[in-house]
Amino acid sequence: MLKWDVYEISAHTSKLNGVKFRGRIRKFAVKNGINLLAENTQDHEEMVRIAVLEGTEMNLIEKQIIQMAPDAKIELKLKGIHNPVLSKLNINDEAQYEL
Repeated sequence: MLKWDVYEISAHTSKLNGVKFRGRIRKFAVKNGINLLAENTQDHEEMVRIAVLEGTEMNLIEKQIIQMAPDAKIELKLKGIHNPVLSKLNINDEAQYEL
């Protein structure tokens, strides 16, 4: 099963939602052969979360994000998650669900 690392992107002045930010990150990832998921957050205003396969080198991705939003802050939030949900981080706690 694949494991993902989840990062949170925030910015004080750059707009992240409603400006095709996620689509541009996805297109960059596709062009560079990087497996990446991107979603707007529902639990915080004006933030985006991305997930990359565990162990993915983030230098290229971070450089692209900073080029798109110069004041962006990129923070690792979860490491080694199976099937991540990016919109709300608390959903990733598997202990809260029963089969």
